[in-house]
Amino acid sequence: MITKTIFGSPMDTGAITAEIPVVQDILYYNVSVQEKEIVFTCPLGTDDIVYGLGETMGRVNKRGGRYISFNTDTAEHEESNPSLYASHNFLLVDGKEKFGVFFDTPAKVTFEIDYKNSGEIRVICHTRDLKLYQIQENSPYAIVRTLLKAIGPCYLPPLWAFGYGQSRFGYKTPKDFTDVVKGHAENRIPLDYICMDIDYMDGYRDFSVNEENFPDLKGFVQDLKDQGIRLVPIVDAGVKIQPGEAVYESGIKGGHFCRNKEGGFFQAGVWPGMTHFPDFFDENAREWFGNQYQFYTNRGIEGFWNDMNEPAIFYSEYTKGPRKLGFFLDMILGEKRKEKKKQDLIRDYQSFFHNVEGKRVRHYDVHNLFGALMTRASSEGLQRLLDHRFLLFSRSSYIGASRYGGIWTGDNTSKWEHLMLNVRHMASVNLCGFLFSGADTGGFMGNSNRELLLRWLAFSAFTPLMRNHTGCFTKNQEAYQFGDTAAFRKVISLRYRLLPYIYSEYMKAALTSDMYIKPLAFEYPGCEAIEDQLLVGGSIMIAPFVKEGTSRTVYLPEDMTMVRYDGEFHCTPAKKGKITLEAGYDEVVFFIRKGKLLPIGPEITNIRDYNVENLTLLGDGDSYALYTDDGLTRDCTMENVRYL
Repeated sequence: MITKTIFGSPMDTGAITAEIPVVQDILYYNVSVQEKEIVFTCPLGTDDIVYGLGETMGRVNKRGGRYISFNTDTAEHEESNPSLYASHNFLLVDGKEKFGVFFDTPAKVTFEIDYKNSGEIRVICHTRDLKLYQIQENSPYAIVRTLLKAIGPCYLPPLWAFGYGQSRFGYKTPKDFTDVVKGHAENRIPLDYICMDIDYMDGYRDFSVNEENFPDLKGFVQDLKDQGIRLVPIVDAGVKIQPGEAVYESGIKGGHFCRNKEGGFFQAGVWPGMTHFPDFFDENAREWFGNQYQFYTNRGIEGFWNDMNEPAIFYSEYTKGPRKLGFFLDMILGEKRKEKKKQDLIRDYQSFFHNVEGKRVRHYDVHNLFGALMTRASSEGLQRLLDHRFLLFSRSSYIGASRYGGIWTGDNTSKWEHLMLNVRHMASVNLCGFLFSGADTGGFMGNSNRELLLRWLAFSAFTPLMRNHTGCFTKNQEAYQFGDTAAFRKVISLRYRLLPYIYSEYMKAALTSDMYIKPLAFEYPGCEAIEDQLLVGGSIMIAPFVKEGTSRTVYLPEDMTMVRYDGEFHCTPAKKGKITLEAGYDEVVFFIRKGKLLPIGPEITNIRDYNVENLTLLGDGDSYALYTDDGLTRDCTMENVRYL
């Protein structure tokens, strides 16, 4: 059961699509309405588990932490960072009482969950306008499913989006991309797409291409498609101020940009220099922005990643800052400049405005929704421009954006702690509806090594978005850059052999408001403390290696089938209880749950060779519900399920 309570005059964030009954009673929480905020407090039992908050630092169990929903460009984030790129204001308490609460406001929200051993949850909504959704069910899993049904249908990517993607900030010329294709082909390492970071653009301008480097982008896109490889360009949130340029002029003419305090168009410095931000809160501006993707679709491009949409700002018309170096100068000058930037950002966010149904609304008060509305604008535009499914994932998000695209978890770092963070994030973002998700495999900042990349790939093989991405200051991170490539070929080839299962489980979950990745305790009560093992779909349990070494402890909550993949599948029975798992860096070990089956496909290196006609079934189950379609058209229903 889900109910809604309204405080003040909240805007419609679009997070919830279902009709929810309005009630006055607040269950479990005490409420204090203050001059500029509302404070909710709730006592916690000693053993209560608190799930939720999606993309935040810390454990899956959020007890003991302080978290702030205020979307922030947080490169090189550490455990002490209270905010990341997204705001997912959903909490789930699993104890004697079981309930979920979604604090639906685009304003800043602070969560203190048994912080400093307070024995309570304290939520400060820095606004007096919000919708509070309360969910009561008999289990955490049932609570999440109720939320997902209220959010509405999940984004459906094309089949090729589940292939392996390679990316790097620094690919500038066609040769950079063809070298990646060649490197994968020569080493027989699977590949389906390559991401284009801002270097493909003309002066870092959205909806442009450096024609000196790419004189025939359409032809280049087709050449790669003929080899089974798609290009996936980045699109940033700011539109460069450039009189005479078509996108800029049409945005000015339509009045589609955010306004400053004086009523003119707000100016902010990002990668291309001074830009205007499209006013994604305005329906007409969203339509205009979405239509700009025709620049890419006319050239045969069908996949995109949206970035810098917190929005990230290097400087503005109101704050002094480096006019050319921006982010790079921040890195050089270190923490002193970063602290100043934090102060400047708040001032900037308080200095521009949106048109929300004819009302002038300060950005700071609705900040957390900006990135999600960019994803909505992009997705709705691509729905109009293409007659089939497309790839779209975003850095910044808010609950409900899962209807329009996927997410990745931002600029992480090449270290083991961030591999563990990736594991925790996948459990938590699925709780908030973001099934199509993943991280920068191998790490964006810093330099990965062979062992870390292999273990990270072994985990990413199970996540819907599997992209190796790194920054321009790092050493090359492609799978063929680390000497003997046999181990990388084995690990990435596992992803493709699992595709019949991964695609099937994702599509069934998306179509039935279910989770694709779950915490172990959602199916096995008593496993609440285990956060380095996850359930993937209905058949698989994984126990990724998140620390250096070739040995780890795994807990089996029931008898399972252990599967060791070293280029071939080796299945052995495994008894309930703790086991010591040994696995070399060129092996991936996972488990099939009791009474379940796992469909395995043939070894392929590209989605165009995908087929489900000659599958091998592993496990001890009686049947498997395989979802299969053409992987591209929008005719996706559960009628596409057949039983093996």
